Amino acid sequence: MPDGVGLDSGSQASVTGPGPSASPATADRSGASSPQVGHGNSLARVARGSAINLVGAAVSAVANFALTLVVTHGVNATAAGVFFATTSLFLIVSSLGQLGSDTGLVYFIARARASGNHGLVRPYLRTALGPVATTGLAAACAMFILAPQLAELTNPGHVSLATGYLRVMAVAVPIALVEQVNLSTTRGIGTMRPNALIEQIGRPVLQLILVAVAVIVGGAAVLLPAWCLSYAPAAIAAWLWCQHLCRPTDVRVPPNAVVERGAFWRFSTPRALTSIIQVAMQRLDIILVGALAGAVNAAVYAAATRFVVAGQLGNNAISLAAQPGLAGSLAREDRYTTNSIYQTATAWMILVSWPLYLVFAIFSHRLVLAFGSGYSGGAVVLLLLSIAMLMATATGMVDQVLSMAGHTSWNLANAFVAVAIMLALDLWLIPKHAVLGAAIGWGAAIVIRNLAALALVAGVLRLHPIGAVTVSAAGLAAISYGAIPWIVRTAIGDGLASLLASVMLGTLCYAPTLWWMRSRLHLDGLLSSLSRRTRT
Repeated sequence: MPDGVGLDSGSQASVTGPGPSASPATADRSGASSPQVGHGNSLARVARGSAINLVGAAVSAVANFALTLVVTHGVNATAAGVFFATTSLFLIVSSLGQLGSDTGLVYFIARARASGNHGLVRPYLRTALGPVATTGLAAACAMFILAPQLAELTNPGHVSLATGYLRVMAVAVPIALVEQVNLSTTRGIGTMRPNALIEQIGRPVLQLILVAVAVIVGGAAVLLPAWCLSYAPAAIAAWLWCQHLCRPTDVRVPPNAVVERGAFWRFSTPRALTSIIQVAMQRLDIILVGALAGAVNAAVYAAATRFVVAGQLGNNAISLAAQPGLAGSLAREDRYTTNSIYQTATAWMILVSWPLYLVFAIFSHRLVLAFGSGYSGGAVVLLLLSIAMLMATATGMVDQVLSMAGHTSWNLANAFVAVAIMLALDLWLIPKHAVLGAAIGWGAAIVIRNLAALALVAGVLRLHPIGAVTVSAAGLAAISYGAIPWIVRTAIGDGLASLLASVMLGTLCYAPTLWWMRSRLHLDGLLSSLSRRTRT
């Protein structure tokens, strides 16, 4: 069986650990699998998918952070600001261009496989690929033609450089969209490996190498072309891998099985708008800072937020792995398994991200100096956003629960309210407070959106992220990387020695306690999968 969270009913995956997942019962009197066994199998699949995704997320975080260091130290702050603003616009356009098919493919393919209709994989891929490719080409043409006007709007002081960047970026947009459609299909099939190896490891590492060479050889002029070039081999690899995975499932479609194209796009269209809003919440404020407060402030803000993005990668890794399992359990109306996946995934997200966000908050001033003394103004950005992300992580993958339950319109409403609040605060605060204003806007949007989604999940779906496993994870992380570093910083200051001592002492507390609590935290399957990945 492929790695990840495949929903093939014939799979015999198992999980070890306490509670229901360890129940020896395998079937009820009717011969159907019991909820406890379904729960155990589902967690095993989530564990395997999370393991490979976490390895990929770690590599991606290091590569992206190293790329930020290369850019901030390799070119001046003005050129860095234009680069970050343009790449942010690229991510917004490519997110919109997917038309929500990234979530739609996972949702519909996972549900089709859960009902035994494996032959629907290719039809759903074709349903998504045509409109997405067409949209990408149209966006590329518009961006290429309107590049001077967009440059004047986003980087009014550096139109020439920004125009060149935008025209190169236009060529890369449809390539990136084709890559994402193929990778989303592989996730729907039930394997996380292509996404991890191509999108989280291969492309970021190649991107880092190409940008480093560009800084050495050509400077700012070739910075963005080097960054975009990595999408071409990634798209080819994603297409080849997707074709390989589709081949075994390219069987005759049962007469009673149909590709619900209308339902697919009714589901995906709200998700498309939600995705653009999500990326806008992460990237639009960089563009606004550049437009309203100058390219230098945009560089400072973008650099500081790279820490926050690094923390999100671990959350995304677990969330992607859990998506098909949630879709399958919700399709079967198995609330027991759904809630188990939700709470366990939330605990794992806390275990992965809280240590980072706690250290980021406590040592924000020291950490932003890694980009140079001119970036010290980003410390308050890192502090505020780290606090917001601590709160958001505690709600778990609440957006994905809503989406996999079919309520993409609810997600869209939440996202729209959040981004409206962010934009209002940004336009009000950035002209006077620059990066601080942008941080307040994004932080407020993060908290409001997650709390609103949590209220819907708890009130309507009767699901919640809080349980013994999440409380244990939060307590362990807070003590190891919150209390201990705060005491060390209070005693000896916030210098580099204090940072290193805090991380070392926190890890000495965290690692053995994590091992001791591994069964309570349902980590056995995750740790064994990680061990196999690192050996291979």
